[in-house]
Amino acid sequence: MKKNFIAVCTFGFILILSQCRKPEPFEAEAYDERMSGGSQTAFDATSGAFSHPFTGMDEYDDDLHGLGDAGFEQTFITAPSTYNGGLGPAFNNVSCASCHHNDGIGVPTTGEGQSALLMRISFPGADEHNGAVAVPGYGTQIQDKSVFGKLPEARVNIDTTIQQYSFPDGMNYSLVTPSYSLSNMHEPINGSYMLSPRLAPPVFGLGLLEAIPESQILALADVNDADHDGISGKPNYVWNPFTERKELGRFGLKLNTSTLQVQVAAAYNNDIGITSYVFKNETSHGQANQSDGIEDDPELGDSILNAVVFYVKSLQVPARRNVTDVQVIRGKQIFKDAKCASCHNPDFTTAVNVAFPAASNQRIHPYTDMLLHDMGEGLADHRPDFDADGFEWRTTPLWGVGLFEAVNYPPFYLHDGRARSLIEAIMWHGGEAQQSKDYVQQLSKEDRDALIKFLKSL
Repeated sequence: MKKNFIAVCTFGFILILSQCRKPEPFEAEAYDERMSGGSQTAFDATSGAFSHPFTGMDEYDDDLHGLGDAGFEQTFITAPSTYNGGLGPAFNNVSCASCHHNDGIGVPTTGEGQSALLMRISFPGADEHNGAVAVPGYGTQIQDKSVFGKLPEARVNIDTTIQQYSFPDGMNYSLVTPSYSLSNMHEPINGSYMLSPRLAPPVFGLGLLEAIPESQILALADVNDADHDGISGKPNYVWNPFTERKELGRFGLKLNTSTLQVQVAAAYNNDIGITSYVFKNETSHGQANQSDGIEDDPELGDSILNAVVFYVKSLQVPARRNVTDVQVIRGKQIFKDAKCASCHNPDFTTAVNVAFPAASNQRIHPYTDMLLHDMGEGLADHRPDFDADGFEWRTTPLWGVGLFEAVNYPPFYLHDGRARSLIEAIMWHGGEAQQSKDYVQQLSKEDRDALIKFLKSL
């Protein structure tokens, strides 16, 4: 009996030591390349590839995800209404799903029911939190639709020019350059203002990106280019209106939002005109014509907002495909040789989270560094957003990019959807990515095809 007691104690002591010991790192080769989201990877290459819930959740979380899914799809109508009232009065769309089609990208048009291109607006300078300066009567986003009896804030016009280019081997390609302007403005603007288009991005995998430790992101930053590779990588520190403090930006095309809670609540408020416990009134962002005169704020129940936040937090990532294909393997090496991986970092490990084990300690492959980079004059919007300047954009996560055609045909790429193909998106790169673009420019057609096939495997 005494020996058994000693054995049990010894085992318990070893167990305690093992729990305290720092875990040994694993080599990337020890992981299945297909598992882009770790255990939260969906093996589906159909139009539903972006809409799978996390596995391994308990019954409560499964139900919460389903409730959030219903909220994400829900269409809002004009107040007063017993259900889903409060739309607008000025707005961009009537539901989350209207912009994020099949939980993926939207359509880069304006004024239509299925349009998903938003137009940010601001005055030069920075507000008290270093954020964008709201334009009186318009706030920081143009709402181009309105309920009956109200006027939209403005009409967003898009004019395009197409330029033809060719690779050294004679193969041609073209680039579409959009230009943006406002008309039918509901009130004059005194002073010069800045515009910045933003195409609604996919919403899958966001919970895994939120779970990446800040230390891992900052370890990739090189603001002063200390290694002299021409690539800096800069974090964006942004104001969280709910916690009332500065935090690391993780979401948005300029990393201007720190949490999914604020990201979702801001979309409800800006895009649909719906108030919540995060943004409690209809003029939170400075729009003069947003108040509907009905004392029903917040219009969105706390539980519904929390459920929709959890929904986007618990969407799986589609698996990679064709990872053993010879051409894909060749394309992966070209991706590295072109130094694309310097920004599109393949690997992160999410933090240990005993409260949400489904996202805990996952080796993921998002192909982003969660940092800002100067993308050159061609893609510049010349509009600052917290620490992001007018040339900088976040590194877009590439996981799932190969399924845009299946989920959101026709596919569009880059911050405003100007690129109609992956090769067009690459050839728009400049600034810190100019060297990578030049490398791709000189590739043979065979190697370009291999690079694109690799990207389409993601």
